[in-house]
Amino acid sequence: MPETYFEGVGRRKSATARVRIYAEPPRGGPALGTVVVNGRPGQEYFPRLGDFAQVFEPLEATGLGDSYFVSVQVKGGGVTGQTGAVRHGLARALLKSNPDLRPLLRKGGFLTRDARVKERKKPGLKRARKAPQYTKR
Repeated sequence: MPETYFEGVGRRKSATARVRIYAEPPRGGPALGTVVVNGRPGQEYFPRLGDFAQVFEPLEATGLGDSYFVSVQVKGGGVTGQTGAVRHGLARALLKSNPDLRPLLRKGGFLTRDARVKERKKPGLKRARKAPQYTKR
């Protein structure tokens, strides 16, 4: 029997996450309420304080924390970008599974893609906006 899942793609900075949520876990796989990121448990992949909680926010906001098994493939970017990408993808997957969740997810700001990216370096400056120190003499 084919496994049924809902998929959402999330992006943040230069990170991209493909999130799949299963209403019933794959045969012989982890239990409902489990998050697996790149083949590792979610808590292990995002060990920094608050990162895993941020990833899990869309499930907590909808009250569906223990209703799904979540499988994530994430690449690119750093820890913060990947955390935001997974959160965005999870919200989109939840929306596909149940369109009635849109107001809750929209209110929490989970469906909006955070478009902020690093500003480019400008000529004559040290970084995007930092100028070299001015010397009078």
